[in-house]
Amino acid sequence: MTDIPKTYDPSTTEDIWYQKWLENKYFHSIPDDREPYTIVIPPPNVTGVLHMGHMLNNTIQDVLIRRARMMGKNACWVPGTDHASIATEAKVVAMLREKGISKSDLTRDEFLKYAWEWNNKYGGIILEQLKKLGASCDWDRTRFTMEPDLYDAVIDVFIDLHKKGQIYRGLRMVNWDPAGMTAVSDEEVIHKEIDSSLYFVKYQIKGSQDFVTIATTRPETILGDTAVCVNPEDERYKHLHGKNVIVPMVNRAVPVITDEYVTMDFGTGALKVTPAHDVNDYNLGVKHKLETIDILTPEGKMSDAAEFYIGMDRFDTRKAIVKDLDKAGLLLKTEPYKSSVGFSERTNAVIEPRLSQQWFLKMKELSKPALDNVMNDNVQLVPDKFKNTYRHWMENVHDWCISRQLWWGHRIPAWYAKSGEYVVAKTESEAKQEFIKINNESAAAGKKEIDHSTIMQDEDVMDTWFSSWLWPISVFDGFKDPENEDIKYYYPTNDLVTAPEILFFWVARMIIAGYEYRSEKPFSNVYLTGIVRDKQGRKMSKSLGNSPEPLELIAKYGADGVRVGMLLSSPAGNDLLFDEGLCEQGRNFSNKIWNAFRLINTWEQQSDTGQPDSRDLSSVIKWMNNKIDHDILVLDDFYGKYRISDALMTTYKLVWDDFCAWYLELVKPPVGHSISPNVLSETKNIFARLLKILHPFMPFISEDIWQRLESRDANNFLIVSSWPSAGDVNEELLNEFEMFRSLVTEIRNLRNGAGIPLKQNFKVSYKSGQGINAEKFHEMAEKLCNVEKIDEVDQKPENTVSIIVAKHEYFAHTLSLIDKGEEKKKIEVELDRTRGFLNSVMKKLSNEKFISNAKPEIIALEQKKKQDAEDRIKMLEKNLQEI
Repeated sequence: MTDIPKTYDPSTTEDIWYQKWLENKYFHSIPDDREPYTIVIPPPNVTGVLHMGHMLNNTIQDVLIRRARMMGKNACWVPGTDHASIATEAKVVAMLREKGISKSDLTRDEFLKYAWEWNNKYGGIILEQLKKLGASCDWDRTRFTMEPDLYDAVIDVFIDLHKKGQIYRGLRMVNWDPAGMTAVSDEEVIHKEIDSSLYFVKYQIKGSQDFVTIATTRPETILGDTAVCVNPEDERYKHLHGKNVIVPMVNRAVPVITDEYVTMDFGTGALKVTPAHDVNDYNLGVKHKLETIDILTPEGKMSDAAEFYIGMDRFDTRKAIVKDLDKAGLLLKTEPYKSSVGFSERTNAVIEPRLSQQWFLKMKELSKPALDNVMNDNVQLVPDKFKNTYRHWMENVHDWCISRQLWWGHRIPAWYAKSGEYVVAKTESEAKQEFIKINNESAAAGKKEIDHSTIMQDEDVMDTWFSSWLWPISVFDGFKDPENEDIKYYYPTNDLVTAPEILFFWVARMIIAGYEYRSEKPFSNVYLTGIVRDKQGRKMSKSLGNSPEPLELIAKYGADGVRVGMLLSSPAGNDLLFDEGLCEQGRNFSNKIWNAFRLINTWEQQSDTGQPDSRDLSSVIKWMNNKIDHDILVLDDFYGKYRISDALMTTYKLVWDDFCAWYLELVKPPVGHSISPNVLSETKNIFARLLKILHPFMPFISEDIWQRLESRDANNFLIVSSWPSAGDVNEELLNEFEMFRSLVTEIRNLRNGAGIPLKQNFKVSYKSGQGINAEKFHEMAEKLCNVEKIDEVDQKPENTVSIIVAKHEYFAHTLSLIDKGEEKKKIEVELDRTRGFLNSVMKKLSNEKFISNAKPEIIALEQKKKQDAEDRIKMLEKNLQEI
């Protein structure tokens, strides 16, 4: 090793090592005879930039892929981006607006030219940002949902499902986004509780001066009412059965209908029915054959059919009609009301239920294998608490509205003749051939032929999720060539890391597609991350100003520091309360590792100076290797259970506590001595094992030190080294060392508590047969605690204070060195505290509910606390008596 910088500077090393990994193709994977380990990235929107959710998600993926690579598996992490129809189109429209161009002034082809121009300039920025995080994706395999092969896959699947009768076109009530001017799925609607008003409006009973009062939160839709509905069992309204009422403003006579759907105790118990603008009203309309009057334009303005307020925005109309109803004496009262309102996830516009011709995918039969194979754990959700949510969604699945009124996306392959008939085909020529087939069949049946001289393709595109549900198959060209080498080798993939909020949006649909097109699951495990929140528990967002800029964090703390900070408190499925202090802790961990390396380097540089350290340190070396062996088994178990945060914390403690705080301190040569060659070699080997364990979490600093620790061949990189294997663990040795560590800690606590200066040494004794069975460590304890001697005695010496180490009693010769009055006060305070602690433990153990519900290991832990507290009280009482 050569001289190394005093401090570790990630800004000067991270780009260097990342480039070397790229140059050596360490991220690249091709099929071979190794076991594959495959992850497909949840494709971020092409419009996206790195945010904290991406940081968490991709850090976890990189940890998994790096460890798999070190375990000798053929690790393949496929990156890519999603075309994001709504988000991208909005970006392009905004760009055009800045240029003074309106989308409505352009043809479809002209608009798409601008869209591709924008995509080529700005799309994929996020992938470059992920490289700064250290993401070891196979960048040669980067895919995009709108690239030709993946585009064709989406079109082919649409055609196939249409042929199977699973895709149909129909007039249905959909969620309409007036800002985006498109239909959106139920999952793209965010429901928020807002302060609203409940308006009580009088409807005159036809042929009478009497009125029936209706309560509504949307008075603007009165203009589209075509019935009033009451519960048939409601005694208040039985006299209205079969009668008509007059709709205010428009003076339209509509029937009073009866249906058990109406809740008698809500509002007035009489419901206005507007089939065109409420999904439940629509269902009532179908059932009772009511007229449907669409009073809103796609932009959310009043249509000609409304007759009043034509061209006015729906919310402005609400204010206007309330005033007019009040003037007419028809507004009885207004009450405050908490209302759940749906908002578009993309545009934040209030969703409008709207009747619209759309394309739908039947989901009931398609989704059955996806439900069964999650319930039977063929596909495992981590944590499994999400299985109930998943089952609820899948058992109540609705047909999927897959069409969107946009231009950017996969255009629906339906072709229309002038008469309105349509066929589904990939190209115009294929569509004309389909029309010819239909005409031949019509001619044979004596039916009129369809004029297909001019045909037009459907203007709509498919829902973005209709392309991303194919992602695990399409990235390996499984639709282009279902038997190609990649798809057969890499599919099914191993792990998917994603967010719970898209469990149905994306995960369930990928499972559906996997069984439909490969008769196989797309992945074995789904690791569901939590939401990244701030310290106050708020979801991070730019609007709240509580979301730090990820690249700025990396610049400040280094990628390794940020990775550690993200994972320190992120158990699967639980939200992460992010605190920038965690990144600082991560950076401090980097500095600790670097300083340990510098210390070892110093020992090596000084190995030819001074008298060689002749101490027998074999027990310490054996302990450290055993501790690593033990923790490798723990880590393997944590990784297998996707307890990534626990795996990090185990690694953190192994390096910081066991290696830095104890091992290095124990093997450090005495002043004026040099480290023995054997101890130096063993220490470097131990450090190399730790670097391997660190690498998945902290790839940059671990690789940098790996290369500096020894002179290595050109291709000897940590990233492709072997994950360390665990030897046989000597549990007895580990227990002995824990006893030794406890002894040192207790002596240090005694010294600090009594105010005995470190330079003041004293003797420690133990009764024959009562030692910690780790006498081999006594000499080291003497050094660490500046103890004159630890010797064996037949009975407790006078003027000593007892120290209990797991029931083993030691005696510190310190009473002559301390202020007995002060020491007595300290012991009494400690006694009170320990008795209080014991009392709290006893209460818990005497609680029958706790005993019956707690896991055995939790009960055992509480019982150990009880025993330890009792032992400590005995020791303190004895020391008090001695004083």
